[in-house]
Amino acid sequence: MTYAAARLATVKPSASAAVSQAAKAAKAAGRDVIDLGLGEPDFDTPAHIIEAAHQAALAGDTRYPPTQGTLAARQAVSAKFARENGLDYAAETDVIVSNGAKQVIFDALMATLEPGDEVVLCAPYFGQYKDMVLILGGVPVTVKAKAEDGFCLTPKALADAITPKTRWIILNSPSNPAGATYDDATLRGLGAVLSDHPRVLILSDEIYEHILFDGRNFLSFAAACRDLKDRTLTVNGVSKAYAMTGWRIGYAGGPAPLIAAMTKVQSQISSGPCTIAQAAAVAALNGPQDDVRRFNAAFEARRNLVVDRIAQIDGLTLDAPGGAFYAYIGCADFIGARTLDGKVIADDIDFAAYLLDAAGIAAVPGSAYELSPYFRLSTATSAEVLDKAMTRLAEATSKLKKD
Repeated sequence: MTYAAARLATVKPSASAAVSQAAKAAKAAGRDVIDLGLGEPDFDTPAHIIEAAHQAALAGDTRYPPTQGTLAARQAVSAKFARENGLDYAAETDVIVSNGAKQVIFDALMATLEPGDEVVLCAPYFGQYKDMVLILGGVPVTVKAKAEDGFCLTPKALADAITPKTRWIILNSPSNPAGATYDDATLRGLGAVLSDHPRVLILSDEIYEHILFDGRNFLSFAAACRDLKDRTLTVNGVSKAYAMTGWRIGYAGGPAPLIAAMTKVQSQISSGPCTIAQAAAVAALNGPQDDVRRFNAAFEARRNLVVDRIAQIDGLTLDAPGGAFYAYIGCADFIGARTLDGKVIADDIDFAAYLLDAAGIAAVPGSAYELSPYFRLSTATSAEVLDKAMTRLAEATSKLKKD
C-alpha cells in the first residue's frame, strides 16, 4: 500500500536536519563528531523573555489563541516594523503571527499559488522554499547567483527569470546559506524590474535581520521599494535574533487581503500559535535589546575566525559573509580528488560525506541549496568548537590527492 501522495515524491527532507541526524547517529556510535549542520544559536533565551512566558502561564493565558495571533503579539510586531524598519503595518489587519517563519511562508504560498504558478528562487537558497512550492503545485524557477555578486540576485537575472506565469519572488537577506546581504541599490534595482510585473508578489524573508556584520545597516525590501509595499510580504521571527528557535514564533506584515487569506489557511492547519510563546515574543520585541547586540557581536567574531582559518586552507574559498551565521565554502578544487583509500570525490555530497567520515565534521553539501560545489557550515557555536573544526578540516583536506 502507498501512503504518501504523489506530490511528495519530489520533496526531500531538510538537508540540514538530515546531516544533524547523521551526526547524532555517529555520536551515538561513539564517534567524536562536531555538528555544524543546523543553524541554531547556541545561546540561552534571555531571562526576561522566559520570565514573561512564566508569568503568562501563571496568569492562565493558556486558552486557544486567535488564529491571526494575539492582539498583544500583533501590536508588538506592528510596533517593531514601525520602529526598526519604517514600515506601517496595522496590527488588526496587516499582521499575522504563526508557528515559526516557515509556517508564515507556507501560509502565503498556499493562499496564493495556483497549479503551474512559478516562484523565482535565488540559489543558494533555504531548501524548504522549493519544497513548499512543489507541495503546493507551483513551479520553482532557480536563478543561480555568483560568488562575485555576493550570492545576490541581480536585477538582470531577475528580469530574465520572470515569465507570464511568475507569481512570487522570494528574497532572503541576510541569507541562509551564504550570508548574502542586499544593499540599497540592488534592492531598488530589483524593485524597478518588479514594477513592470504587477502580478508578481514579493516575499522578503528577513529572519536574520539582526545578524549583520561590518557595520552594515539593515533595509527591508518594502522600505527600499515603497511603491511595491502593497504586494510585498515582510517575513520575520524571533528564533534567530533572540535565541528562541524552540518557541516557534514567526510573523509577517503585508497587505490586508493577503493576510486575511493566510489567516484562513492557518485556521485550517494549526489555528494560532501557543499563547505562552506569543507572550514571550512580545517581551522579546518590546523589551531590552542588549542581548541581541551581544549575540551579534559573538556571531561576527566567529565569522571572522572561520574566514581567517579557511583562507589558510589550500583549495577552499570563502568570501566573508555579510550576515547570518553560516559559511558557504567553495570546494571546487577537491572535486575529482581521491581519498587515501582511493575513493573519488565526485561532488560536494561526496565531499561532505568525506568530512564526516575523515574529520568528524557534519556539514551540509551545497547541492541541497542548488549551488555546487560548496558546503555549508553553521558558525552558531563557540569559538572553541569552531577552532577545533577548522583544524580538523585542514587536516582532512591535506590528505586528499588532487590530480
